[in-house]
Amino acid sequence: MSGTIESLKHLPLEVTAVITVSDSGSSTGRLRREFLVPAVGDIRKVLSHFSMLPQEILDIFEYRFETYSDLNKHSVGNLLLTAALEKTGSLKQSIEYMSKILDVKHKVLPLSEDYLTLMAETIEGNIIEEEDQITKSNQKYKRIFYKETPHVLKEVIEEILNADLVILSMGSLYTSLMPHLICEEVQETIKKTDAKIMYICNAMTQPGETDNFKVSNHLKIIEEYISPRKIDVVIASNSKIEEDVLNKYRTTEQKDPVEIDHKEIEELGCELIESDLITTETNQIRHNSMKLSSIIFSYLMR
Repeated sequence: MSGTIESLKHLPLEVTAVITVSDSGSSTGRLRREFLVPAVGDIRKVLSHFSMLPQEILDIFEYRFETYSDLNKHSVGNLLLTAALEKTGSLKQSIEYMSKILDVKHKVLPLSEDYLTLMAETIEGNIIEEEDQITKSNQKYKRIFYKETPHVLKEVIEEILNADLVILSMGSLYTSLMPHLICEEVQETIKKTDAKIMYICNAMTQPGETDNFKVSNHLKIIEEYISPRKIDVVIASNSKIEEDVLNKYRTTEQKDPVEIDHKEIEELGCELIESDLITTETNQIRHNSMKLSSIIFSYLMR
């Protein structure tokens, strides 16, 4: 998601980012369990990427403690967001406070104010509980669902209805994108909105979850949740990645490039925008935010 946020940050547009609140790993998970609050980690990352403050200040916001005390691995930003939430009783209001402090020009909304537990059923019928365990299990899933009934923030519904473009961002298909789409209120609103729907496809597969997935496989999974609506346009990278970088990802992370299967995408009735979008600085595969922003803005200005 960070690549999408960076690409939209400087555009002359009103952008609203809707962030999931079911992350259960690391610092975020510990704070969730201790204070029984929605997850703040993904929200912290988005606020940081949207911020207009100098990087030196953001480095402190993102700083993680290295200590033998209970502060170990907690990030400063997570602690600040949790403190604001404890004081205000509202995650939405806490985000508004932090947006002012961090000079964030765009709107950031939590999907829900609820404490939500992400669940997954594997194709073998096993049930896995908690987002971090779903990510670690490296299994293929039949369905993703919440243990609790989610109550989607009404402002989220309003923003989808009033949008000119709904962007489904890259990231983990099952633990970053699906937590939005499994909410019935979000599904129904996407079906009603007049906005075009854009999907920015992942550049790499995810071990266990999306092995051998091509672009069309991602589209089909998403459209199961928003049918009869279709994804209008998909952005995919056709970059030629250096073999040594690919080998590193294949051997250390078990990830492969997501192939663009032109015929299958065309059969789905989805417009394809493909471009050389990947950078590999420091041997890390990342989307080029400037190129991505240009494509998104050009599509909106048609």
